[in-house]
Amino acid sequence: MSEIQTVRGQVDSADLGVTLAHEHVFVLTADVQANYPTEWGSEEARIADAVEKLQKAYDAGVRTIIDPTVVGLGRYIPRIQQIAEQTPLNIVVATGVYTYTDVPFFFDLRGPALSEALGTEVPDPMVDMFIGDIRDGIAGTGVKAGMLKCAIEHQGLTPGVERVMRAVAKAHLATGVPITVHTHPATEAGLHVKRVMVDEEGVDPGRIVLGHSGDTTDCDHLQALADAGFVLGMDRFGINAETTFEARADTLVEMVRRGYAGQMVLSQDASCYIDWIQPEVMEMMPQWHYTHLFEDVFPYALERGVEQSDIDTMLVDVPRRVLAGT
Repeated sequence: MSEIQTVRGQVDSADLGVTLAHEHVFVLTADVQANYPTEWGSEEARIADAVEKLQKAYDAGVRTIIDPTVVGLGRYIPRIQQIAEQTPLNIVVATGVYTYTDVPFFFDLRGPALSEALGTEVPDPMVDMFIGDIRDGIAGTGVKAGMLKCAIEHQGLTPGVERVMRAVAKAHLATGVPITVHTHPATEAGLHVKRVMVDEEGVDPGRIVLGHSGDTTDCDHLQALADAGFVLGMDRFGINAETTFEARADTLVEMVRRGYAGQMVLSQDASCYIDWIQPEVMEMMPQWHYTHLFEDVFPYALERGVEQSDIDTMLVDVPRRVLAGT
């Protein structure tokens, strides 16, 4: 078996166990938190709360979470290390850049942006940054990224989104670390991922998770992506602001019925704390937490013909295959 990088070090892929493929510990706006710390409150209390919530996931049977928190989502590894020391869960962290439109200002006048002005091709510094996070560790912590992350939303393939996507693809080809892409299935964003990452950059689609595929009920579109070789992230269970519990669960049931359990991973895209959302709004989504799958989704799916072996495939076998590349 392969060795998988986690916050506490390498873990044999055979020991990953039940894996939630897309969960965050914290999602934060770094500049706001640094300048308005009263919003965050007590660091000690936040860490204790995170440990408690992750322990509940462990008690429900989870053994590993993949946390795709990268630049743009408030990644801060020393805090995650403190939490990992107090929880038995394996935590796989990520590298990449999260944007729906432009690259962060840091990259505006670096790399390809200078190519035309200088009359020569300038390499993108993002690629080396991502590779460094994977090979050397993140910010001197020694924690190595085990996943690459980028995003494309309803704004489509903007120049900034495409630049990050290509940098992630190049880092993957150099390291073999898998990719997860935040996608917007209503606009068939996965097709852009296919053209850029697979057709043009040469990434194996089996190493790419199309995140948030469960945001659509268009099973024909999802089947086409699965037939193209992608792994589908059915990973937003509990977020029912623009859809319903039944819509998400019925889509999962139908895709299993069509024979695609072996190309889906499951998760909730939950977090211990996300500062993007007013606390009162969070209270309107009571199912958005780390154990919703186990408490609500699986009983519903099992009653409708999904087998426990299908659930085990999506929770254990497929995430292990994605991470290990086997």
